[in-house]
Amino acid sequence: MISTLITAPTNKPITTAEAKTHLRVTSSDDDTYIDTLIDAALEHVESVTRRKLITQTWEVFYDDWPDGNYLELPYGQLQSVSYVKYTESDGTETTWSTDYYSVDTDSDPGRIVLGHGETWPTATLTTKNPIVVRFVCGYGDNASDVPALIRHAMKFIVSDMYEVRETRIIGQSVSKYGDVITNCLNPYRLWGF
Repeated sequence: MISTLITAPTNKPITTAEAKTHLRVTSSDDDTYIDTLIDAALEHVESVTRRKLITQTWEVFYDDWPDGNYLELPYGQLQSVSYVKYTESDGTETTWSTDYYSVDTDSDPGRIVLGHGETWPTATLTTKNPIVVRFVCGYGDNASDVPALIRHAMKFIVSDMYEVRETRIIGQSVSKYGDVITNCLNPYRLWGF
């Protein structure tokens, strides 16, 4: 499965001001550095949880239709599906009608589910990324839409990276919050992807 970001989120789960409050930093000298730490923390959290936190649009490519009656989409918190397209071996691209499937935003991860009595298209597919699904995912547009435990874990990660700017410190653990971060993120992990 290959995925491509189409529309990036416009906000982050924590702001520079929130991170500075957590760090007890009052000057603006390190604002740019703190912003890079927020980006790194976000990347780490999304990698660990296999989720996208703030609303964004993705395309995901599949090589074949699933064996069952649904197609799972990555990244969790599915908001909507824009389209499902497939390319036949002769190069013909078809947008699959929503009459044949429904979008399950209640399941996590979200799914495209065949309608009653429907089957996946039977056309002979091209060999390279023949099926593409464009979808919107994330907890919401705002930081406040992201669960508090995830946001708190990001603050701990930022704190760790801010306090420890080297990879090795003799006689000291690199992370003060390792278990806390893991415990905050575990309930939100998507294990299937």
